[in-house]
Amino acid sequence: MSRDYFGFSLIRSNAKNDTNTVALNNAADISVIVIYFLVVLGVGIWAMVRTNRATVGGFFLAGRSMVWWPIGASLFASNIGSGHFVGIAGTAAAAGIAIGGFEWNALIVVVILGWLFVPIYIKAGVVTMPEYLKKRFGGQRIRIYLSVLSLFLYVFTKISADMFSGAIFINQALGLNIYLAVIMLLLITALYTVTGGLAAVIYTDTLQTIIMVVGSFILMGFAFHKVGGYQSFQERYMEAVPAFTTNISASCYEPRADSFHIFRNAITGDLPWPGLVFGLTIQATWYWCTDQVIVQRCLSAKNLSHVKAGCILCGYLKLLPMFLMVFPGMISRILYTDEVACVEPAECEKYCGASVGCTNIAYPKLVVDLMPDGLRGLMLSVMLASLMSSLTSIFNSASTLFTMDIYTKFRRTASEKELMIAGRVFILALIGVSIAWIPVVQSAQSGQLFDYIQSITSYLTPPIAAVFMLAIFCKRVNEPGAFYGLMIGLLIGLCRMIAEFAYGTGSCVNPSDCPTIICGVHYLYFSIILFVVSCVIILGISLVTKPIADKHLYRLCWSLRNRTEERVDLEQDDWVDNQKDSNSMDIDEPDEEPGLCKKAVMCFCGLEQKKAPKLSAEEEEELQKKLTDTTEVPLWRNVVNANAIILLCVAVFCHGFFA
Repeated sequence: MSRDYFGFSLIRSNAKNDTNTVALNNAADISVIVIYFLVVLGVGIWAMVRTNRATVGGFFLAGRSMVWWPIGASLFASNIGSGHFVGIAGTAAAAGIAIGGFEWNALIVVVILGWLFVPIYIKAGVVTMPEYLKKRFGGQRIRIYLSVLSLFLYVFTKISADMFSGAIFINQALGLNIYLAVIMLLLITALYTVTGGLAAVIYTDTLQTIIMVVGSFILMGFAFHKVGGYQSFQERYMEAVPAFTTNISASCYEPRADSFHIFRNAITGDLPWPGLVFGLTIQATWYWCTDQVIVQRCLSAKNLSHVKAGCILCGYLKLLPMFLMVFPGMISRILYTDEVACVEPAECEKYCGASVGCTNIAYPKLVVDLMPDGLRGLMLSVMLASLMSSLTSIFNSASTLFTMDIYTKFRRTASEKELMIAGRVFILALIGVSIAWIPVVQSAQSGQLFDYIQSITSYLTPPIAAVFMLAIFCKRVNEPGAFYGLMIGLLIGLCRMIAEFAYGTGSCVNPSDCPTIICGVHYLYFSIILFVVSCVIILGISLVTKPIADKHLYRLCWSLRNRTEERVDLEQDDWVDNQKDSNSMDIDEPDEEPGLCKKAVMCFCGLEQKKAPKLSAEEEEELQKKLTDTTEVPLWRNVVNANAIILLCVAVFCHGFFA
């Protein structure tokens, strides 16, 4: 395996076409990239100056002031990273359009997010998802478990996969060693997360989404032009068979007969349709409705209508990946059949350094070979930008989770400033762990990045989706039920995940020898089974233990969402803003003026010394009311509702058309 894992440095040095090691050797590309990064930094700095980053609410929730279009764009951008461009295009090159169904599933789930989940989160007045569970169930263990698991998932699926895919791009374009590429990327990214907080992330996301969509549209145009239109694309894809096949079975390298169908055979399909309809919806519910990265975007909205409109915009944007990533990935297989569709391990090793297959290079190869000078620079900067936008949003959310849910357990009296510093130091630790995990990502799931992400998600997240759904829609569920449901669910999921990594996922040429009873169940079916088991355990244990009284649940679950009585919290907040106590015993000391260096550093990191104006008790209550208010203007409520119905119809039509 060592060749697979550490074959990075070999990727370009021994590749066949050594002539174009460096694709970026012209002034047009380089100047576009430089201008692009200057603009992004400019936007970041503008957002940094404009918003309040010195408070926890400002840094982590953008001061609750966002309108709908940046929210929609930011939801889309933090969801679509370069992992999508590499992963979806790669899986499409290998297996056809069914992978697009993963994106379209979100059209339905974002409506569930904006209409059912976010109103409850806003009424509950929470900043992080574990905090919601703490208010709903009381006790510490669920909250800590969820925080740790989320951080775990960030490292294993999102951060390392995104870094790996960004590195493939840099490696295709510049011929740099992958690790060097990753370290460069991280330095730039960390710079503007550490300094900017959420508002900077949301504004730069919006800018990047626009450029990403425009750039990939242009590339799609070039790609279709090159293969001669949709009709010819369908015919030529079915004939794209690599030249070197030796004596490997035909099913390993011929395009699948059902390449142009989203819904595939329930037993023999590589993405069976019941799994795509139900199993995927469970993962999507976890990702869109209970994941910190996504919900944090929604909670920063001005009011509920803006949340809903943002969700709808994001839904329409999610129609695009099928055309912007899936089709170009398949075209890449037509144009570079021998490289993208290689099956012979030695051949693959030669083209991209991974013996399990080279589909991951499908999209980067198109960008580097098809785009004209200047546009190529733009596309590469977009890829890096999309990578940075998902990394920044993950770093921001991960440090929120760490400081608010884990750090405050150990330091109950931490000052706001100490929390901000702890969050920023934590980001650096995350980066180190993620770099170490990259080699595993490279060789998992026959070298198909997107399958790797989805399979880990389906082993670990269904119990979380079950707990959140039952917490909101079934008030009988209590803490022991939820906790044991999560724990037993985790054990079942880990059995499968560890077995898969121990035996290796194998590839078509060298299948894995994992026992069928463990690895034989398709991962989408596995997530359905796990979800159902978790629900049964949660409900079963809740019914035999003591229910939670209604007075603790006002505005925390769907049936009690409109109650106005004072809620008795099951558990006090861990971290109370210390400034309140310290102000009472303040003796007016003359404030020491910090030195120039210190001032610059503090300003850069948003830790300015200015004390926030002190609010009276009435003002505090007013502010709290405003933050947990979900009223909507009737006109706008009807507008967003009508749009949601249209969006659902579009989703059904798209699935039907390509089914």
